[in-house]
Amino acid sequence: MKKVPIVVLDFGSQYTQLIARKLRENGVYCEIVPYNEKIEDIKKREPRGLILSGGPASVYAKDSYHPDNNIFEIDLPILGICYGMQLIVQYFGGKVMPTNTHEYGKAVLKCENNSIFNDTKKEQIVWMSHGDRVEELPKGFKKIAYSENSPYAAIANEKENIYAFQFHPEVYHSEYGSKMLKNFAKYICNCESTWNMGSFAKEQIQKIKDIVGEDKVLCAVSGGVDSSVVAALLNEAIGDKLIAVFIDTGLLRANERKSVENMFKVKLKIPLVTIDATKIYMDKLKGIKDPEEKRKIIGYTFIELFEQEAKKYDGIKYLAQGTLYPDVIESVSVKGPSKTIKSHHNVGGLPEWMKFELIEPLRELFKDEVRRLGIELGIPKDMVSRHPFPGPGLAIRIMGEVKQESLELLRSADVIMLEELKASGYYNKTWQAFTVLLNISSVGVMGDNRTYENTVCVRIVESVDGMTATFAHLPHELLERISSRIINEVEGINRVVYDISSKPPATIEWE
Repeated sequence: MKKVPIVVLDFGSQYTQLIARKLRENGVYCEIVPYNEKIEDIKKREPRGLILSGGPASVYAKDSYHPDNNIFEIDLPILGICYGMQLIVQYFGGKVMPTNTHEYGKAVLKCENNSIFNDTKKEQIVWMSHGDRVEELPKGFKKIAYSENSPYAAIANEKENIYAFQFHPEVYHSEYGSKMLKNFAKYICNCESTWNMGSFAKEQIQKIKDIVGEDKVLCAVSGGVDSSVVAALLNEAIGDKLIAVFIDTGLLRANERKSVENMFKVKLKIPLVTIDATKIYMDKLKGIKDPEEKRKIIGYTFIELFEQEAKKYDGIKYLAQGTLYPDVIESVSVKGPSKTIKSHHNVGGLPEWMKFELIEPLRELFKDEVRRLGIELGIPKDMVSRHPFPGPGLAIRIMGEVKQESLELLRSADVIMLEELKASGYYNKTWQAFTVLLNISSVGVMGDNRTYENTVCVRIVESVDGMTATFAHLPHELLERISSRIINEVEGINRVVYDISSKPPATIEWE
């Protein structure tokens, strides 16, 4: 087991992986383990510090999550975040109580002098998300920061090197949160900044070589950033033992198949097998309206088709996928007790009847990290900067049953929206942009005629990692051009709306 400078104990927060991401950005490698990881297994990693994540429970609840208490006795610096802070206070004899004044969202943090706040402001914005708070400090601890609703927003026992925050430094909205995590690693844990995407690439390439040996790998590619980076990693590691397979589900954007084939064969120089499965998918999705059922049918069919393709070759033992951490954390509880938000077509393992073993080298990375990895591997910048596109494709951007005429309407509207967004320069300024066919008809007037036609929703968001997102504040003139062109050029659509929901509470995709 390799050395891990910082070990993060996961108590179920949706933001746990952001802690690891922020530390990795600062060159400090870390790993996430379940909250109840045995002390012996933690020690094997030879960490220099521990971080206790946030979580959805209350420390005083009957079924609350508790770590091996020996973690407080192994003479390592500890940082508790939100729920982690309350665990520390409870363990050392302080008092945690529910409060009538919950604190969610931005708060002003007022800091005292402490090395963990080096190079940050005395007053700064942080992100709060809690219903309980510390009412009484344990012996040996002192207050080092407070907010309007949290008298103990940050505390420390400097003699024991134990620190705790009520807020979430790991989220994008905490102004100096990344700096605080770096300060904890650098000044309190004495970690060096030695980890980067180059080292990650070398590590994964060697890992893939060791796992695969003389066997072959079937790689599911979509032409998106994730699967393209996985294919490039595999190509670097195992060369012609890689069989890259692209399935045209019939649920793709306009001209997507031609674009993908050109990307792999011409730009990446990776041979590509294309399977036209349009009819298969349309038949299986006929009459299906429930979004979860659509996702599962699409995912199950993916696996079926790949197994059929695998039978054409000798020595295929592995299936590689471009699964990312946001897919995982919203689909299954991996490290700790986090809540499932929605299923994802390639998350949660393979069916029992499958003979493949999975290779998912990007499973604990975020999209922006994958893009940096792609650049490291020599993939052209225009390829790695493409907006995310979901595995289930346009099926989850059509409300209700997926029909051929609905796909054509949506593709036509999507092309116009993307053309205008790119022409305006906003494509590279936003995280994701797409249109949704609502399958809701409304009254309109075109010329002297009354119409009763479909509605399209435009969804464009800004984000850093896909875990949180805000709607893009585009110029009204741009939105007007998009709307006008869609209504005038796409027969069957007479209304365009703009989605101004953020994530959370909404998700980025509609289904």
